Amino acid sequence: MEYPARILFIGDSITDSGRREDPDKLGFGYVRLIHDELLVTNPDKQIEILNKGIGGDRITNLQARWQEDVLREQPDYVSISIGINDVWRQLDQQQVEQVYPDQYEKIYHELCEQTNARLILMEPTIIEENLESEGNQKLVDYVQIVRRLAKKYNAILVPTHQAFQNYLLSGNSHKLTTDGVHMNSAGDMLMAKTWMKACESLWE
Repeated sequence: MEYPARILFIGDSITDSGRREDPDKLGFGYVRLIHDELLVTNPDKQIEILNKGIGGDRITNLQARWQEDVLREQPDYVSISIGINDVWRQLDQQQVEQVYPDQYEKIYHELCEQTNARLILMEPTIIEENLESEGNQKLVDYVQIVRRLAKKYNAILVPTHQAFQNYLLSGNSHKLTTDGVHMNSAGDMLMAKTWMKACESLWE
């Protein structure tokens, strides 16, 4: 990584995490934890973190604001976390127009094509802390799409879905979310640690 470096995070409410109420505009979730980790472990490096998460967003919302919220900012790295609402809306708002895997992949591909920055693609996390839930079963296709796109665009893949799967399979009873989707502090920590490990080569 060349310094100074600008890292832009974009996604839904998991990324947003109250950034508008935060004087630093970082939010109170995994983006904040990554920022603080980089700050204390790389004090000599100028790393700027931008949070462009918006609660409720699906891939179609990212497409609508990509020019303004991503390309205009001219980041060096773009970290994308999207897909939970694309699936969740199929369960809780069946009356709205849905984003199925084919459209999700098409739009995600277009966003990657438009972006000159180095891409960091985060797998969608979980929908309910039960791997057999309908949401997690539907999520599989979206996770696979992110993995394919990471390979296609030589992006850094952050295996957040795999990390949450591994945690749930460990038998630990401590919750990672407040409602099956939105992270509590432990969930945010798992996301941040998984991101830092996937991106560790950038700081060497």
